[in-house]
Amino acid sequence: MPRYDFRCRECGDTFEVSRPMAASADPAACPQGHDDTVRLLSTVAVGGRAAEPAGSGGGGCCGGGCCS
Repeated sequence: MPRYDFRCRECGDTFEVSRPMAASADPAACPQGHDDTVRLLSTVAVGGRAAEPAGSGGGGCCGGGCCS
């Protein structure tokens, strides 16, 4: 289930709420009991390496520059 970050405008507390994507826009109450909260934009880090585009070098007659 996705997690959404919220911040309380009254006390400044930041907290997470797990809920279905269909309920992502629903308001959330602060753990301290305050109702004036705002959903924060989350950043996502994706690791890995991009694949090398076809024909960008390395091997083969058409991509490796072996044909003169």
